[in-house]
Amino acid sequence: MILLKYDDPFIQVPICKKQIPVPSKIIMHPLNRHNQSYDFELLIDANPDLEPFVFTNEHGTRTVRFSSPDTVLQLNKALLKQYYQVSDWSIPPDYLCPPVPGRADYIHYLADLLAEEKAADPIVGLDIGVGANCIYPILGAQIYQWKMVGSDIDKHAIAAARRNVLASDKLKKLIDIRHQKNNANIFEGIILENEYYHFTMCNPPFHASQSEASKSTARKLRNLQQEKQHNQSKEEMVLNFGGQANELWCNGGEALFIKRMIKQSVAFKAQVTWFTTLVSKSDNLKRIYKQLNKLKATHKTIAMSQGKKKSRFVAWKF
Repeated sequence: MILLKYDDPFIQVPICKKQIPVPSKIIMHPLNRHNQSYDFELLIDANPDLEPFVFTNEHGTRTVRFSSPDTVLQLNKALLKQYYQVSDWSIPPDYLCPPVPGRADYIHYLADLLAEEKAADPIVGLDIGVGANCIYPILGAQIYQWKMVGSDIDKHAIAAARRNVLASDKLKKLIDIRHQKNNANIFEGIILENEYYHFTMCNPPFHASQSEASKSTARKLRNLQQEKQHNQSKEEMVLNFGGQANELWCNGGEALFIKRMIKQSVAFKAQVTWFTTLVSKSDNLKRIYKQLNKLKATHKTIAMSQGKKKSRFVAWKF
């Protein structure tokens, strides 16, 4: 059994999920610390600014309104401080504020993929589109001590991500943030000569247009039963959930972006073991598989689940 140490001296967990008895309530990766309900008393102790957002619902359960970006921001700060020893994390207004538990799932399943390869330390990974939040590199570094590079086309996001990294002596040693100056390139200009990566990862823009993103946000509001509390224009609704244009949509949407990534990955096949990307829409898988098969890439799809939300990432290599 291979044991991995978190940055908590009292926790050791096996890397292979098959070796762990999985309780029936678990809905995420077995190693994900967020499989159980939030302990708000503990989280408020970690971040007192979270307390005004916590309330008791009609079922007598303490919770928060997950449709509020301010709430998610304070919850993230609490989770990162309590479980990942990151005490000074922030993002600029209107930038994507991703939920930590789902992001941690991607990291844990990547660790499983690398374990199958018997990858040797130090593990080095690249996050394409790191964003201002820098969540994936932070989690990779804090959970598994991976060395991470994060890239983005947005200068403001790069500056914010660097601030999050520079706030921690440990993160400064493990994370490098790089600006992608050419919007047409994904790997070129970021993966340097003589560098080698065990994996790349990406959370690509979901939508093909601002209109599509706005409609998606409206559906989220309905699902969260918040429509009566939110009388906003489409543009305001998008900002309510956070995210700049390049974080939410791109020409051609998710499928076209991923197809472009696959094509460009061929030039770096000798420098990367596994290329990976989240795929939010299962309808896009057929086109992605067609592109991978055309280029004779070996590929697999890893399913993930966070409550009612079903997700997956596709991994390929040459």
